Amino acid sequence: MKLVVAITGASGVVLGQKFVDYLPEDVEAHVVVSDNALTVEHFENKRVTLHNAQNIAASISSGSFRVDATAIIPCSMNTLAKIACGISDNLPTRVAAVALKEQKKLLLAPRELPFSAIALENMHKLASLGVIIAPPVMGYYAKHQSLEEMERFIIGKWYDVLGIPNDLYNRWK
Repeated sequence: MKLVVAITGASGVVLGQKFVDYLPEDVEAHVVVSDNALTVEHFENKRVTLHNAQNIAASISSGSFRVDATAIIPCSMNTLAKIACGISDNLPTRVAAVALKEQKKLLLAPRELPFSAIALENMHKLASLGVIIAPPVMGYYAKHQSLEEMERFIIGKWYDVLGIPNDLYNRWK
C-alpha cells in the first residue's frame, strides 16, 4: 500500500507522528508536515519519504503517482476549509484534491474543539463526497487504562477505515 500522511496544525501532532510510527513495514509512507520543525525532526530517521509542504510539484501531488489512500492527521480547520472549497495551494491540500479527483480514500482528523457551524458544514460537504471525517474520539467502552491505549485505539480505528491491518486495540468480542 502507498499512503500519504499529512500533518497540519500544531494541536494533536503526536497522533500524526504515532500514526506513522505504528504503520506496518509493507506500507510505503510519504509524509508531509506543515510548518512544524519539531515534527520534521521526528521523521528524519524513519522509513518514510518526507516532502516539503510548499512543494506543490512533489511526486505525490500527481494522480499518476497512484497513492492508495491519504490521511491528514491532525487536520487543521484551515486545511479542512481549503479542501472543502477546492483550494490546493500547498502540498497537503493538493494531495487531498488528488485523492478526491481520483476517488481514493481520504481521511481527515479534525482537531479543534468545539466545532463551529462553518467547520461542521465543511465536514458535511466533504463527507457527502466520500471523505472519511474521523476526529480523534475515544471509545470509552474499550476501558482504556492509559493515554497510550486511547491513542492506539484511535489510530487503530483510522487504520481500519483505511484498510491497514492492525492489532493496536482490543476488538469487541
